[in-house]
Amino acid sequence: MSDIKRLARTPTVSFADHLIGSNGFNNLFNEGMALVEETAAYLDGEGRSISRELSRPASLAYATESMRLTTRLMQLASWLLLQRAVNEGEMTAEQAASEKFKVRLDREKGPNPSDGEEKLPTPMLELVARSLRLQERVKHMDSLLHDQLERQPVIGRKNPVADQMTMLSAAFAAD
Repeated sequence: MSDIKRLARTPTVSFADHLIGSNGFNNLFNEGMALVEETAAYLDGEGRSISRELSRPASLAYATESMRLTTRLMQLASWLLLQRAVNEGEMTAEQAASEKFKVRLDREKGPNPSDGEEKLPTPMLELVARSLRLQERVKHMDSLLHDQLERQPVIGRKNPVADQMTMLSAAFAAD
């Protein structure tokens, strides 16, 4: 069998499947869920007490940023849960990709200095910074997964490259 035919028939290894099942994803998942819990505890506890002592402009900045932070973390948690469902075989990568359109990974940005960021309590700023780092890591992993899914052949779809390789192989085999 020619090298061209063998290459055309060699199954590809799904990077996406290995990525989602990796320790890296598990660590990301655990870190994300822990950050969600830590943020909720802060906002319901110490953060609530601190926010009562802030000036009116700082209180408004705190309320705005806590909503942004909560929204960002809920979007990240949704993405992580979708990927875990794929990892555990509860849904296919294609099903998760079709559900992913509901998850917005890039909508929420960090505090705006004009919003009074300098007036926010340090623990809040630290949670925001950690959530933004997590968001960047999730966006990176999502782009890797999305790129991998786009490159995977769809059953029944014509593959012009494979067709050309088959024709080349047949042409050179005829000589």
